[in-house]
Amino acid sequence: MKLILIFLTIFLFNCNALEKNINYEVGAEFQHCGLCPQMTVVPSGKFNMGSPETEMNRGDDESPQRIVTVNYDFAVGIFEVTYEQWEHCFINFGCDHNPIDNGWGRGQHPVSNVSCLDANQYVKWLSKQTGSQYRLLTEAEWEYVARAGSTAKFWWGDESPIGKAVCIKCDLSGETNNMSMPVGTYPPNSFGLHDLHGNVWEWVEDCWSKDYSGHPLYADAYKSESQCKRRVLRGGAWPNGGRHLRSANRSWKGPTHRSTNGKGFRVAMTLS
Repeated sequence: MKLILIFLTIFLFNCNALEKNINYEVGAEFQHCGLCPQMTVVPSGKFNMGSPETEMNRGDDESPQRIVTVNYDFAVGIFEVTYEQWEHCFINFGCDHNPIDNGWGRGQHPVSNVSCLDANQYVKWLSKQTGSQYRLLTEAEWEYVARAGSTAKFWWGDESPIGKAVCIKCDLSGETNNMSMPVGTYPPNSFGLHDLHGNVWEWVEDCWSKDYSGHPLYADAYKSESQCKRRVLRGGAWPNGGRHLRSANRSWKGPTHRSTNGKGFRVAMTLS
């Protein structure tokens, strides 16, 4: 028990020490501790959320398109949360669940087999340890940072994700990729973020709905008591094809759902 208390004291000390030198200006990158997520600050802005009727493979739940305002700067995880980062929470009694992997290696692979409730447990623990307001992204924030100014299917345009993302047939060798890859395998978008398309699905804070009718015009999370048995997932994963990786694509599962085929998350942080 004494060793555990010493470990936690050192962890908190390191967080507080790093906090003093952090720059929260737009474009700045920071990290609250050695095993905390690496973050970057993205700017406020507006974007057209959803997909046009002409976009191939779109779903009805991606409409109606509307202009959404993100009226604040905020910080976003540069990478999806990794097994190494999750295990740091688990061994320090902040996370109850110790997710399995598929034998590909843990470490810098994105954590998978975690539910939306698990992800929320992680961000609450991280907030407590660092004294900062960590959370999941809202769905609007997620699409805003995934697009990074693009109005196309992906942040790089409408071209195939081959050689640009981790998905089922996206390897440049032409071989079928059937596993996750370490975070940051492919280059970042213009906001400096990796793997918004592919690798693992990312839980966000919102309840799923059949379309965007009644959704806020700002980047707040959509919460509906009658519909929150379904929580939104974004970005597609390694077992999926390009249509699931589109910026506008939406999926859902129940808040306790865990799956080894690619359900993970990245974190956001509110800047006061």
